[in-house]
Amino acid sequence: MSASRQSVLGILGGGQLARMLALAAAPLGVNTLVVDSAADACAGQVAPLVRADWTDYAALEEFARQVDVVTFDFENVPAETARWLVERVAVFPNPRALAVAQDRLAEKTLFRECGLATPEFMAVDTRADLDRALAAVGAPAILKTRRLGYDGKGQFRLKSAADADAAWTALGAQATKHGLILEAFVPFQRELSVLAVRGRDGDFRTWPLTRNWHVDGVLSLSLAPAQDIAALQPRATALARTLAERLDYVGVFALELFVKDGELLGNEMAPRVHNSGHWTIEGAHTSQFENHVRAVLGLPLGDTGARGLAAMFNWIGELPDAAPVLRTVDAHWHDYGKQARPGRKVGHATVCAPDAAALAERLEALGKALGREAQVAGALGVLRG
Repeated sequence: MSASRQSVLGILGGGQLARMLALAAAPLGVNTLVVDSAADACAGQVAPLVRADWTDYAALEEFARQVDVVTFDFENVPAETARWLVERVAVFPNPRALAVAQDRLAEKTLFRECGLATPEFMAVDTRADLDRALAAVGAPAILKTRRLGYDGKGQFRLKSAADADAAWTALGAQATKHGLILEAFVPFQRELSVLAVRGRDGDFRTWPLTRNWHVDGVLSLSLAPAQDIAALQPRATALARTLAERLDYVGVFALELFVKDGELLGNEMAPRVHNSGHWTIEGAHTSQFENHVRAVLGLPLGDTGARGLAAMFNWIGELPDAAPVLRTVDAHWHDYGKQARPGRKVGHATVCAPDAAALAERLEALGKALGREAQVAGALGVLRG
């Protein structure tokens, strides 16, 4: 498919990921059309917005007629909707990949089939199942909904078996509707993600590994390329390739991993562009957003190499003062155009530098100026060895 004929990319979901996909599509001559039920969906500020929910098939029928390809800005679009759409228009990633990523049990099972170790886990459908799972998996452990959980939502941490009643009170009602899974708690040393892209022709590429720091289950800061995990790149790339080929995946995805005693453990897969890959907009030769557009439209993929080093701040709840960021050399401010709300991702900033020393200097100064020294502490430790 040629982008020169003004292809139209349809996106289900109108959040910041759709917004950044639309911005990346425009220089390629690709128009976008976004579907979201919210009138204030922030992607609607940069692309035409169709207001409809995922079961409004009349609206989706018209949407499908107007686009060449459909993709997603988040993974909780019902798999049934994706399957319905694929009969009318090309859909990437495919509905099977979406369905696997929506179910933590199916996802963890696939990881193991692909040779990726995971924390011990067991399905939980009843209160008695929880007791059996605790006996098998042990504690501490985390009880999670199998579906619809992200950024730490839909989870309960059990320090011991004595917490089983409290965990069931918190999440037991979800067992029938979404299913639950108990996962062993992993005392990991590092969290990382491998961002990968696979084209319609099977071309596969990864960006340099990204080191991530979370607060309350939400990404706080990312660093790439991270020198302390560089040796893990070949293994992480091989695992991501195996997953992509098993799922016949097309587009960008993120594989989130724990590092424990030098071993990679699978946490989860996001079948879309990912928060930990935002640094690629300024920090890589081709961003995750542009390469996703290229991949789903069947265009040649771009170089995923890093331009230097980059660190990304996530802005959660509300935006800080932009001035210190704007005064920083090679720093880039992104406001998603969303109303402030506790726990909401409202923007990010990426700081780039040619080497570790320069990036550390810029991060330290910016952390102090923003009163966010704790947010940059982990990255400074890595950069300064």
